Amino acid sequence: MLFNSWQFALFLPVVVLVHFLLPHRIRWAWLLAASYLFYMSAVPEYGLLLLFSTVVDYWLGLAIHAAPAGERRRWWLLLSSLLTNLGMLGLFKYFNFFASSLAHLSGWLGRPLTPWESQLLLPVGISFYTFQTLSYSIDIYRGTLQPERHFGRYALYVAFFPQLVAGPIERASRLLPQLRQPVHFSEARAASGLKLMAWGFFMKLCIADHLAVFVNSVYSQPVSLSGPHYALATAFFAFQIYCDFAGYSLIAIGASRVLGYELMTNFDRPYSARSLGEFWNRWHISLSTWFRDYLYIPLGGSRNGVAQWYRNLAIVFLVSGLWHGARWTFVIWGALHATYLIVEIATRDRRAAWCEAIGLSRWPRLHRTLQQLTVFVLVCVAWVFFRADSLEDAWRIVSQLPTGWSHLWEPGWLKQSRLALGLSKSYFTNALLLIAVMELVQLWPQRVRDGWPQMFWLPVAPLRWVGYVALMLVILNLGAPKGAPFIYFQF
Repeated sequence: MLFNSWQFALFLPVVVLVHFLLPHRIRWAWLLAASYLFYMSAVPEYGLLLLFSTVVDYWLGLAIHAAPAGERRRWWLLLSSLLTNLGMLGLFKYFNFFASSLAHLSGWLGRPLTPWESQLLLPVGISFYTFQTLSYSIDIYRGTLQPERHFGRYALYVAFFPQLVAGPIERASRLLPQLRQPVHFSEARAASGLKLMAWGFFMKLCIADHLAVFVNSVYSQPVSLSGPHYALATAFFAFQIYCDFAGYSLIAIGASRVLGYELMTNFDRPYSARSLGEFWNRWHISLSTWFRDYLYIPLGGSRNGVAQWYRNLAIVFLVSGLWHGARWTFVIWGALHATYLIVEIATRDRRAAWCEAIGLSRWPRLHRTLQQLTVFVLVCVAWVFFRADSLEDAWRIVSQLPTGWSHLWEPGWLKQSRLALGLSKSYFTNALLLIAVMELVQLWPQRVRDGWPQMFWLPVAPLRWVGYVALMLVILNLGAPKGAPFIYFQF
């Protein structure tokens, strides 16, 4: 079931109404049933895999906690959780990738091998809920979390429908205590959640789906267009994927808030970052902090010298790239970000000295703008590999980027390009205007409250409702007529 569907528009009010009518002691059962219905509405078999993961990690969590500290059995139980969850990911998500890669390597070595391809479909959200259950088992093993003995509440923690399919990846220490506590309906909290959902729908339907038309058209032609087309399409994709995923996160956080539960913030204006390190503190925060706590720090972080530090960063970003998808394009995307971050760290002092020498540090606003622009361009170069359908297409697009810029000055070039791609006369105007509206809202954080424009929190009710009506009219008129799946559903 998609958030941007009429089914969900009917589903959520019913879930919320029944949730608050029921006594607290049985609400978990209602939310769990609703969550499984939400997840199984597309492919019912997915629910069996989700249930299997839930049962295994629930039992292993209890067993790890019961085993005496220092016993090797605790380590074997944790390893069982790791193998179960990563094995599920490997079978459903990576089997064909590794099989085909092995076949290509064998052919390159002169020993042709025909790969056996699995016909299993990738279950929606498997990368998210397996990481959620993995963190639960690891935290119990570390002694930082007590296991949840109520199976129903643990199952709800794994399957909670607002964040099940694409996060945020919640920690048990944050969400499980909320599920244990009774919650009462709050008009203020419900209004806050609905506002977040409305802003999320605006980002998804009006911006992401609108930009997707141009992006899909250009990226489907990796050799026949010129540099300006690919550059603009890549910049549009940067905003498309941000609005798509951040929009989903806001809808998830808002829906949870209406029900009385708080999910973690997943995005914090990432394209305003002045460095690549800052970008990753602002982008997909629940995943980047997961890798930090469960991979980067256990590997040693930055504690064991520069060489080990760089190695650990490279491992984390390569794994992050592979987490996003079973294609070499995602691995290259992760490798690019690892390279960016390592170079950024290695040249930090030299860059600071250079800025001081040329006097740039005396112009802080200009310096900040140049830093933000540099980060955005570097991120966009990496997005080419993330978006391209294959590694060959990505290389073709990158090689085409320097070409055709002289055509920009030819009369009618933009109009001819628009007609050739089948776009409406107002397409680019609307796209740029929508991006500008979103950026203006996010430009001054003090004017934004929970991701929602401050003007919609005015104490004068008529003014607030003017804003609500205006936003709904924009969504209804400019939103995509058919609900397109969220990009991160494929991960």
